[in-house]
Amino acid sequence: MPTNFLTKEGYDKLQEELEHLRTVKRQEVAARLHEAMEGGELIENAEYEAAKNEQAFVEGRIQELDLLLATAQIIEDNGKGKKHDSIQVGAKVTIKEGNFEAETFTIVGAAEANPREGKISNESPIGKAILGHKLGDTVKVETPGGTYNVKILKVA
Repeated sequence: MPTNFLTKEGYDKLQEELEHLRTVKRQEVAARLHEAMEGGELIENAEYEAAKNEQAFVEGRIQELDLLLATAQIIEDNGKGKKHDSIQVGAKVTIKEGNFEAETFTIVGAAEANPREGKISNESPIGKAILGHKLGDTVKVETPGGTYNVKILKVA
């Protein structure tokens, strides 16, 4: 079973979502299904179909979160005084590609990745390429669109 890397914040957020789905959302969908079933002919009842689809989605998401949280490995916040020789999941990294502006992001597990929030996956092309490298290294990043080099300017 693959390990899912999560920050403590990400783990708590997913745990909260799971609890909401189990306690609130399941009840809402059940009530919606009950109302739709009372609405008459189930074969032609669009509301019933929509409620069944939502129920399937909710149950699928609950299973997904159960598995994700069961296999989660909480990553340490490297910014709290712990120095590492090489870049690991959880590291906050600043890189620069050619003449472009430097970019800073945190390397997280795939389940928590959100580039808009500055969180990239350890499974992404950049994440994979820089893992294990050190401050000052120039690293080749291979993507479907081509290959380019980045310089590691800061690791926290």
